[in-house]
Amino acid sequence: MAAYLQWRRFVFFDRETVREPSGPDGAGAKPFALPPGIAVCDSGRGSLVFGDIQIWFLPRSLQLSSFQAYKLRVTHLYQLKQHSILVSIGEDEEGINPLVKVWNLEKRDGGNPLCTRIFPAIPGNKPTVVSCLTVHENLNFMAIGFADGSVVLTKGDITRDRHSKTQILHEGSYPVTGLAFRQSGKTTHLFVVTTENIQSYMLSVKDYPHLELDTHGCGLRCSSLSDPSQDLQFIVAGNECVYLYQPDERGPCFAFEGQKLIVHWYRGYLIIVSKDRKTSPKSEFAGNEAQNSDKQVLNIYDLCNKFIAYSSIFDDIVDVLAEWGSLYVLTRDGKIHVLQEKDTQTKLEACKFMLFRKNLFEMAINLAKSHHLDSDGLSEIFRQYGDHLYNKGNHDGAIQQYIRTIGKLEPSYVIRKFLDAQRIHNLTAYLQMLHLQSLANADHTTLLLNCYTKLKDSSKLEEFIKTSESEVHFDVETAIKVLRQAGYYSHAVYLAEKHEHHEWYLKIQLEDIKNYQEALHYIGKLPFEQAESNMKRYGKILMHHVPNETTELLKILCTDYRPSGSNEGPGTLEGKKANSEEFIPVFANNSRELKAFLEHMTEVQADSPQGVYDTLLELRLQNWAHEQDEQIKEKLHNEALTLLKSGRFKTVFDKALVLCQMHNFKDGVLYLYEQGKLFQQIMHYHMQNEQYKKVIEVCELYGDQEACLWEQALGYFARKEENCKEYIAAVLKHIENKNLMPPLLVVQTLAHNSTATLSVIKDYLVNKLQKQSRQIEQDEQRIQKYREETRRIRLEIEELKASPKIFQKTKCSICTSALELPSVHFLCGHSFHQHCFESYSESDSECPTCMPENRKVMDMIRAQEQKRDLHDQFQHQLKCSNDGFSVVADYFGRGVFNKLTLITDLPSGKTATTIEAGLQRELLIHTKRST
Repeated sequence: MAAYLQWRRFVFFDRETVREPSGPDGAGAKPFALPPGIAVCDSGRGSLVFGDIQIWFLPRSLQLSSFQAYKLRVTHLYQLKQHSILVSIGEDEEGINPLVKVWNLEKRDGGNPLCTRIFPAIPGNKPTVVSCLTVHENLNFMAIGFADGSVVLTKGDITRDRHSKTQILHEGSYPVTGLAFRQSGKTTHLFVVTTENIQSYMLSVKDYPHLELDTHGCGLRCSSLSDPSQDLQFIVAGNECVYLYQPDERGPCFAFEGQKLIVHWYRGYLIIVSKDRKTSPKSEFAGNEAQNSDKQVLNIYDLCNKFIAYSSIFDDIVDVLAEWGSLYVLTRDGKIHVLQEKDTQTKLEACKFMLFRKNLFEMAINLAKSHHLDSDGLSEIFRQYGDHLYNKGNHDGAIQQYIRTIGKLEPSYVIRKFLDAQRIHNLTAYLQMLHLQSLANADHTTLLLNCYTKLKDSSKLEEFIKTSESEVHFDVETAIKVLRQAGYYSHAVYLAEKHEHHEWYLKIQLEDIKNYQEALHYIGKLPFEQAESNMKRYGKILMHHVPNETTELLKILCTDYRPSGSNEGPGTLEGKKANSEEFIPVFANNSRELKAFLEHMTEVQADSPQGVYDTLLELRLQNWAHEQDEQIKEKLHNEALTLLKSGRFKTVFDKALVLCQMHNFKDGVLYLYEQGKLFQQIMHYHMQNEQYKKVIEVCELYGDQEACLWEQALGYFARKEENCKEYIAAVLKHIENKNLMPPLLVVQTLAHNSTATLSVIKDYLVNKLQKQSRQIEQDEQRIQKYREETRRIRLEIEELKASPKIFQKTKCSICTSALELPSVHFLCGHSFHQHCFESYSESDSECPTCMPENRKVMDMIRAQEQKRDLHDQFQHQLKCSNDGFSVVADYFGRGVFNKLTLITDLPSGKTATTIEAGLQRELLIHTKRST
């Protein structure tokens, strides 16, 4: 129970008297006056409705109109708010014979509203006085209360007789003083209040079950139904208290003393008209009509915020109506007073100073909320309230008010106040709410986590970090850093794993917790790119502590990687593979695991990078070189040689050769020499090891490809002081057969060997001298032949110069037919028909028959001229040839060492010089043809 004497009083309404419109002269208007005798009234649909004998309508323009509804009097009026329907009860004749009339205000009948229905208001067969009336806004229910305690309910369309049914809903011994319909969803209740009790009927259920809510009632017009701000509660005003009711129970009550005359509900306000305390009370039911001299008090209460919004004294109030956003108070003298509510800003400004000065912040807050003050204004009230509580030492209460300022007040304003260690729990509460509203930055997260760690509140810390993904209100990376620094490794790891901060997860697992197995398992669940990068970063650490598991993961990563936690089947997710060469540094100081990894890669992935094969070769050679067991050493030898022969070292020949030489791997070196066609190196290798037979074998195998091998072999054996006659003889035999060296050079080479006597080279020299003798004889015969041919040609030239040439040919050299004039003859002895010559000849000055041979000779001459300046080619052939003299002779024969002038075309005028040139050309051509 709340006593209204403790409630604050405000003046939230302005009071004025309604006046008539100003006249044309602009003189002051006099107060508006209603016709005398007004007994009932209501409002709605833009008009104030009054009743005496007639029904009066007063619109906002104050143009009063009326029509006669009854012959004697109007006793009750009910104007629906959502429909232009007016329900009235009155009398047309003397006696107790009330009639109910339903008026449609939008339709007219002879200028008056259309009366759609008339029926008597009698409960059963006993005429009685009507005490109250209410109508449901859906037009399907109407309830009439009577003085004998009866309630008549009309169900159906109240505007028509056919579609409605009337029945007695309630019977009792006490007069019915108030009725009200309550609609909640599809459920309809009817409150019935008498002078002695209050009941609730459920009209949406068959048989209309009812419940008695209380055993005391109220007088006429002392009940009303609140709006949704008070949950549509039924308000009953007794002389001592005001009670609120739900359909199934009684709610709160308020101790408003005084005899209540009128009760209404308006926009969240409870309006009560009561007698002034100086006036003696009347009876509860019949004595509510005050005399003209009575003073009455109108109070407007705000039940939510518990203050009096307005209070004033009036003379004999008839009723209080609400229309056009204002309250209208009708007094018995016919005047109308309007109460206009002030705007929200004006009300707050008027009361704020008083409330703040008296520290009534709760009331100020409630008032601001009920009047829908904006968030900025509310935040300022919360801040001042928080400052007030903080100054009083109520830090818990202060932090609750500061929390309500989040989003408007700068957080640093609050944080600075609570940085003291004794107030850390208050600061924690504020920072928690700051994060929940997603308004915290990284600094706020750091501060909150530090608060948790200082308080050692593990439960709160876990609750903070173990929120669902959609409710994360903090910077995760900052939280991980703070937790790691504070030593809460498990919490930091949880956050890192949940929010996929892989780098932080692995850092904490490897550097702080030292859980290498779990870190490796976590990497195996990551997507390919992240798994690859993290293995490059942490692979050495993992290899040092968990070598076998790390090696297995690297094998998978470099062949066909799929995250271990993936739900996709093997066929739905395509595997990826990393570059295995990039992970070789991970195996530092782990040669056994490195060998297993490299061998696995070469087996399952033949196109592995070259570095894999290079490293594997080096590893196998190292193992072979350091192995002491002969059987194992032989196995390692075969493995290394097999790897060399795999064909993977063609592009890195030099590197493989260096590796084999470093580890003194003889078979590998020889194999690589052979593959690289380094035949001299093969022979030198055998020479260094004094393997004479191998030297001869190398010469026999590769001597055809590189002839100088035999010369080097001869020089090698010649330098040996041992008895190498057998090997020298073999070499000389091959040199003789292939004519690889001049005999003089052979003699000079063997002259350095003291064991090589003349008998060693006797056969060689004899055979060589015999061959040269035979060659000399052949050359002399050829010289003699060339001299005779030259002499013959010179005689022929002299004959051509001194004697005429007789052409005796009788047949054409082309068609072999008998010659006929005109014909063409050449000095070479060929003759042609002119038409045959013209058809087959390409040049007028050349014989068609001799032209092919002549051209060959001319081409040779031109080639000799072109090659005369090819010094590099000459030097190369001279250097590489076994017989340099023959090369010089060949170039001398080509004319490289003399200058030759060649004239190929004869001009039209032939002189002795030109004729001699022509003869020289013929001589050259003839010489070539003879050879």
